[in-house]
Amino acid sequence: MDLNFPQLEKKILKFWKAKKIFEKLQKKNQGKKRWSFLDGPITANNSMGVHHAWGRTYKDLFQRYKAMQGFDQKFQNGFDCQGLWVEVEVEKELGFKTKKDIEIYGIDKFVEKCKERVLKYSKIQTEQSIRLGQWMDWDNSYYTMSDENNYAIWNFLKKCWNDGNLYKGRDAVPWCPRCGTAISQHEILTEDYKEVTHDSLYLEYPIINKKDEFLLVWTTTPWTLPGNVAVAVDPKKDYALVSGSVAGNKYYILKDLAASLDLKVLEILKGEKLVGLEYQSPFDQLSRVKKSLENYIHRVISADPQILPISQTEGTGLVHIAPGAGSEDFRLGKKLAIPVIELINEEANYLDGLDEFSGKNAKNDPAIIIDYLKNKDGGKYLFEIKKISHRYPVCWRCKEELVWRVVDEWYISMDKLREPLMEIAKKIKWLPSFGLDRELDWLKNMQDWLISKKRYWGLALPIFECKKCGNFEVIGSKEELEERAVDGWQKFAGHSPHRPWVDEVKIKCSKCGEIVSRVPDVGNPWLDAGIVSFSTMDESWFPADFICESFPGQFKNWFYSLIVMSTVLKETNPTKTIFGYASVRDEKDEEMHKSKGNAIWFDEAVEKIGADVMRWMYAKQNPVDNLRFGYNAAEETKRKLLTIYNVIEFFITYIPHEQYPKKEETPKSKNILDKWIISRLNNIIAKVTKSLDDFDAMRATLTIEDFFINDLSLWYVRRSRKRFQKSQDKEEIQTLWSVLINIIKLMAPIMPFFAEENYGKLRSKEMPESVHLIDWPKAQEKYIDLELEESMAKTREIVALALAERAELGIKVRQPLASLCIKEKLDEGMLELIKDEVNVKKIILGECLKLDTEITPELKEEGLVREIIRNIQDARKKANLKPQDKVLMNYSAAPDLDKVIIKNKKIILEETKLKDLVFDKAIALNNQQCSFIIAAEG
Repeated sequence: MDLNFPQLEKKILKFWKAKKIFEKLQKKNQGKKRWSFLDGPITANNSMGVHHAWGRTYKDLFQRYKAMQGFDQKFQNGFDCQGLWVEVEVEKELGFKTKKDIEIYGIDKFVEKCKERVLKYSKIQTEQSIRLGQWMDWDNSYYTMSDENNYAIWNFLKKCWNDGNLYKGRDAVPWCPRCGTAISQHEILTEDYKEVTHDSLYLEYPIINKKDEFLLVWTTTPWTLPGNVAVAVDPKKDYALVSGSVAGNKYYILKDLAASLDLKVLEILKGEKLVGLEYQSPFDQLSRVKKSLENYIHRVISADPQILPISQTEGTGLVHIAPGAGSEDFRLGKKLAIPVIELINEEANYLDGLDEFSGKNAKNDPAIIIDYLKNKDGGKYLFEIKKISHRYPVCWRCKEELVWRVVDEWYISMDKLREPLMEIAKKIKWLPSFGLDRELDWLKNMQDWLISKKRYWGLALPIFECKKCGNFEVIGSKEELEERAVDGWQKFAGHSPHRPWVDEVKIKCSKCGEIVSRVPDVGNPWLDAGIVSFSTMDESWFPADFICESFPGQFKNWFYSLIVMSTVLKETNPTKTIFGYASVRDEKDEEMHKSKGNAIWFDEAVEKIGADVMRWMYAKQNPVDNLRFGYNAAEETKRKLLTIYNVIEFFITYIPHEQYPKKEETPKSKNILDKWIISRLNNIIAKVTKSLDDFDAMRATLTIEDFFINDLSLWYVRRSRKRFQKSQDKEEIQTLWSVLINIIKLMAPIMPFFAEENYGKLRSKEMPESVHLIDWPKAQEKYIDLELEESMAKTREIVALALAERAELGIKVRQPLASLCIKEKLDEGMLELIKDEVNVKKIILGECLKLDTEITPELKEEGLVREIIRNIQDARKKANLKPQDKVLMNYSAAPDLDKVIIKNKKIILEETKLKDLVFDKAIALNNQQCSFIIAAEG
């Protein structure tokens, strides 16, 4: 029997809306004990993909579970609204190529376009989330672009400033030339690298006052070479003086790397012997280089392994140092007080003073450096060019390759915060448990938090810097800004605290009295998400009991920003539990990308397979591992889910609705199967409850699935089928009905549509109108009989072995056998189950498990009768007859088989619910032993 999940789900959505089921749930739990969930905001920038649905399934699942347990909740969804992710998409819409295009268009109009995009996609994502079955108070969603959120961050930044942790720093930082902004260490994730092929260069720098001796230096970024100031070596490692291919030329290289370039070793010496050697650069005559290196000569320096470890597996062991074009280079240069040569502007164009390179793009025109080296002094500086394929960092938003440039940015210092952050991280329960180790590792090694962006759509940093005296101060609220304003307030009033309107406001410098403007920078978008503990939750909900987000990258970003802001503002943890999960990939375990054509959008998937199938797939996945999503896997999941659906249909088919129980009562049946399934049910309820209390959706889902497939369908219903077909015993009905109702309850948080639909089929009028308004089931220990369960497990093991022996011998199960010998002593009820399931006449106690395979004429005839009954049932099924339909059936059969039918006609009619069975010689056998045709309905 098939089930159209999408069609069913749309029907249930209408039911929920018409009956206001969610509102009734909120009212039911209002004022009860609270359970606080904090939503990590989804970026309102595009339609959802199937990867978004994984996390939103978890969020809905646990909130529904806690609601069934009676907890009062906020059910507040969040939308991430500000930042580069939105800006880049709006730029694409408008056809912009650079930041200058935005300023020509108008910052105000551009910001409004960004707001429009957020509102458009937050509405789309709301509808998609509702289609997924997610229950939230959608009219009360929070938006990180809201005034409340922005001003809450102002308060946080003022506290950082008051504590002495906010400062302006100058550094060589990762920079996106397309977006024209710095990319912080926090934003560069493992996945924000791509495999690229570049020209790597081996340079030979002539050593001053040493004829024919050179430093052999390697770089994968030729564009940085005009900024070279020094060459770094490891003073403790062994270096070698080697002979080159040019007669008389000798080069210094790390001893272990000499062989890779096929160079002959002449002398071995420690790196410390090279420190202090001075050399010439081919770019020394460029105006900016000459000016920057006035009174300084290029020299070999000692590398600090904490800042710049020297590789022993690639390059030459002599590292090109350009403090103006590399983070580690800048730090090393700062430590040793060596000059910085700035090379590029925000679009990666070479700056003025670099002569023939000025105005040319360092990343787009890499050949200009190589061509220069080939021609400079007959190419004497260029030793070799090699293609290299390596992983190179790219912008997390636009995917352009990054460069490094020296800029002034705003930072939050981690010096005083590092230890408190680590202690607070330890107060949180991390799921999976390795989350704590990852977070501590990040906190231990992270640099100061770069919080500024040279962009437009985002938090307006409330920093006012005096150009006259250098003093800067932070404004902590809208009220404070109005109080301090000496100009521009009227132009700003009525607007959100965004550019360009907030830029109109001027204040007076508290030190020198100069009129001061706000710095033009906007904030890092993780400030927006990190503050939501305070902008969306009052004291009574703080700290959150639970947050849930995909863990790739979030240790550096959302989890980190939450902990930082909570540490600064409250000196405590923002949440009690952090639950993380991996990534969604395609069925080949490859990352999904629109450009690759393997991305699956949510709308497509939900209409093809349904939300509940997706939710079951997500819930039963181990969150530690990447989830392979695809339609083949979905069909396998659907096939398993049809098992429980078919059991429910079986119950509905054979039990008249008027006989359904009026309310839930534990059955008192004395039947061994009934007692066993009730024991198993209570055991399962206890296990599922424990799993969900531990936020282990995988274990809960697999426990339910195993129960309804292996215990309920393949054993209990199969062994009880005849009982339900033939009798209407009240206790039997109560047993199966109770099991189904409780399994539906357990499935309700995971598959809310399916559970609602089937609850509606089974409920009495006295019960709540929705399964989601019922209390979570409680396991009743007194009905758990572990001895009975163990005995049944042994019985099923014996059955499995006996059936395997039948299969090996090629004897059909419908063919009765005389006996089965078993070793175990079991009670009579279990023995009867074995006899019926294995189809033997008696059980004999012996030393081994063995079937008596001698088939007497009587046994053979009984087997034929069973085969005839099966063929008639198949004919009924093909005709779509209901069990209660009485029909007349005509048949034709070979003479020997006809005798068997005539002899056993009474049994056959009783088993198949036929009105009569009449021989018809006109029916063709077509090489069959017998054939059946329905003549008429009764």
